[in-house]
Amino acid sequence: MTFGLKKNQYGTSALGMVFLVLVVGFAVLVGIRLTPKYLEYYSVVSALERVADEVSDSPSAESIRASLSKYWQVEMISSLSYKDIEITKSSSGYEVTADYRAEVPLFANLSLVADFSKTVMVP
Repeated sequence: MTFGLKKNQYGTSALGMVFLVLVVGFAVLVGIRLTPKYLEYYSVVSALERVADEVSDSPSAESIRASLSKYWQVEMISSLSYKDIEITKSSSGYEVTADYRAEVPLFANLSLVADFSKTVMVP
């Protein structure tokens, strides 16, 4: 009998496993909460780019905003209104900018905040 020799143990303890599950669960929760906002941002980007292609023949601020209105309804974008899109005239055409902040409740009194910005040139 060898009572003095200690056998090496491998693996994680129960406490280590609980900690690992909590960290992975938190990361999954954050991903689940933020995914809809990022998908909506990609819808905004897509709408801006399609509007830039659509109205490039005879651009005006009114035609850009009217086209944005159509895409906002189709894509069901709710984080910002098409009226909040900034349209400025520049030397090379119109600059259409979507700059907004999306806040998502995480749990209790904690929230996640994501800032989005996209600028498209309409020649």
